[in-house]
This record gives sequence, C-alpha cells and structure tokens, in this order.
Amino acid sequence: MDIEKPQPTGRPEGPEGPGPQTGQPTPPTVLADSPALVVTVCVAFAAAGTGLGWLVRLLAKWLVTLDHAPWQGPARLLTAIPEPWLTIGLLTVGAALGLGVALFGQHDELAVTVADDEVVLTRRAKPVAFPRTTVHLAFRDRKELVLLGADSAELAREGCTLDAERLAGAFRAHGYAWADGDPHEDEFRRWVPHTPNLPVGANALFTARERALGKSETADDARELRAELARLGVVVRDKDKRQFWRLVPQDQPTRD
Repeated sequence: MDIEKPQPTGRPEGPEGPGPQTGQPTPPTVLADSPALVVTVCVAFAAAGTGLGWLVRLLAKWLVTLDHAPWQGPARLLTAIPEPWLTIGLLTVGAALGLGVALFGQHDELAVTVADDEVVLTRRAKPVAFPRTTVHLAFRDRKELVLLGADSAELAREGCTLDAERLAGAFRAHGYAWADGDPHEDEFRRWVPHTPNLPVGANALFTARERALGKSETADDARELRAELARLGVVVRDKDKRQFWRLVPQDQPTRD
C-alpha cells in the first residue's frame, strides 16, 4: 500500500506543523458540501415531496370511488376538504416533508477542517478535534475517512461523501501523510462468535454490536461499541453488515 509522506515545502516545520516563511500558519482548509449542492438537494427533495403529495391526493380520490378498499376512512376525511385547499395543503405538506428530510441529511453529513495544527471532524454540529501530533496517517476506506495514530490504532472512522481528491489535496497541503488505501488491509479478519485471541470482553462487545448493525435506531449504539472495542485495542471495520477486526500491537495483550 502506497503512503505519500509530506513533501518538503520550503517552510519551517515546528511543533504545530508547517507554516509560511513569515511564521504564520497556513489558513485551514474546510471541506463540506458546497452551498450550490445543498440547495440542489433541498430543491430536489422538496419537489419529490410535492409529487408525493399529489399522488396522495389522486389515491384518496380514487379510494372513495371503490365499494371496498383499505384506508377509505382517511381517504374520506381528506376528500372532505374542499378544493383548492385539499390540493394546496397536500402539496405544501409534501414539500415541507421533503425539505425536512433533505435538511436532516445535510445536517448528518461530515465536514472536515484540515489545519496545520489539527484536524476537526464535524457531524451534526458536533466538532471533534484531533491534534496534529496524534494524526499519523489519513486515508479513504471506501466511503469512510480514517485517521490513524502512530501505533496504527484508529483515531476516527467516519462515513464521508466528500470527494477523495479534495480530501487528499487538503491533507497533503498541510503536511499530513496520506495513503491511497488502508495499509493494514491484509490484517483484518472476519469476526465470528467465540473468535479466539481477542482481548477479554471483545467477543461480548462484537455480539452486541452485531445486533445493533443495520438498525437505524441503534446506529449510535454501534458507534459506541466500536469505541469500546478500540479501548481494548481492537480496530473494527464493517462490510455488508459483517464485522472485520485487527489488533493494535501491544506489549502484553490479554486474550479471551
């Protein structure tokens, strides 16, 4: 796996990273969805919601013409609203729902700020900072941004839809090491119940996490369990709702 080391830039290197000849830090690079893309997504979802409202109107008017059909009670309630208020109301509600879904999705997108002295990952308006001295390597693993520490432990693994070339350019510009993939790819093994040679308690955490995977209401649980496994020195990656693992090198690991 190729790893691109920071290239000399002619700027002095200090404890807070490279800076220009004047000693001033390089301005941070902020990577997030562009305003144009956000507007486009919001408009598209609002339009889709409007279309859904129109379909609900047509479906309600059709159901009340049938002798026996499910949902005739709600359909009669809707069609009892006089026009044009029925159409206006359904289209407005549909557009609002579509816009709400779009805004929630954008709020959940990852924003990345790369500076000379730290990397900040922001999701749901909650920034998490990683000092430069702790970030040994950064790379994209499929649709996830991964930061590794000096001991190969994962500092962060976050779903990321940002352009890979923009990410690589930002990290390189600020002097961070960037790889074109996971240098520890071959170390991962698939987890199965009662896997041997794992730290004490890891199998129980994997079992709980397997139940949490694929359930939207327990997505935060899966994230928390990943963090618990990381504290035990176990790196986890998911593929098609299957869990794969590798161990961070330790002097005296404790096994199940």
